[in-house]
Amino acid sequence: MTVRDLVILGCSSQQPTRQRNHGAYLLRWNDEGLLFDPGEGTQRQFIFANVAPTCVTRIFVSHFHGDHCLGLGSMLMRLNLDKVTHPIHCYYPASGQVYFDRLRKGSMYHEVIEVIEHPVDKEGLVIEDDGFRIEAYYLDHGIDTLGWRIQERDKRKFDREKLRSFGVDGPLVKSLEAHGDIEVHGKRVRLDDVSYLRRGDIFAYVADTMPCKGALHTAAKASLLLCESTYLSKHQDLALKHHHLTAMQAAEIAKEAGVHQLVLTHFSARYQDLTDFLTEASAVFPNVLIAEDLKVFPFLKSL
Repeated sequence: MTVRDLVILGCSSQQPTRQRNHGAYLLRWNDEGLLFDPGEGTQRQFIFANVAPTCVTRIFVSHFHGDHCLGLGSMLMRLNLDKVTHPIHCYYPASGQVYFDRLRKGSMYHEVIEVIEHPVDKEGLVIEDDGFRIEAYYLDHGIDTLGWRIQERDKRKFDREKLRSFGVDGPLVKSLEAHGDIEVHGKRVRLDDVSYLRRGDIFAYVADTMPCKGALHTAAKASLLLCESTYLSKHQDLALKHHHLTAMQAAEIAKEAGVHQLVLTHFSARYQDLTDFLTEASAVFPNVLIAEDLKVFPFLKSL
């Protein structure tokens, strides 16, 4: 069975603490590993999480503040050391190309892996391939910052009971799927008579931002939203000053966007106990969880 989960490799913001590393998030999904915003120390966090870095197939950088990207170079060097044979796709704001280049070539090593760069210079669809549809939307953080929205392909699901009742079995199933309708025992059977289209699940990552339309576009109808919540509402002045969200604002985004599950992360080092984040957010949006370093959240398939 394919692993589907979200591994929290770190959930601190600008300053790591004794309990929280710089942010980094691994989404294992459909035989791929999607790594978001690898901060400093990400390579070591993989060891503590008991996850092989070689599972990483795509790396997403929301913006080039240090706590969101300083682990990028070491992760690429680690994958190079392990001589992974699959390409590593890297997605990031095009305006930060110079920083991406510096991180990628920050030290001397002989590169043997294939790194495919995807600098993004406009929001909307970035790429659609056999695995995922990837979209990016600009957030409001004072510098170019992207929210990432990833959706798996829709999939046709057959109802066994309906197949049986219509007498469709064996090679007839493939024929029906290929042609859209077939004749069985003198009756016309349509694909929709015995199946339905399961909408692909959506993962959304909203990094550093103030409330904005881009955050809503990123999060719309997401099965799972991972969202920054650097401050509590009592420190809303700091959130405004530094272009960040409070726990309540993150919950409001999840509610307005019609999200199924919200996970809060990117907590300021001023907070040791995160209980108030759960209390504040759940008053607005009940289906909320709090990130913790090395915690694993299942990413369940929707029906």
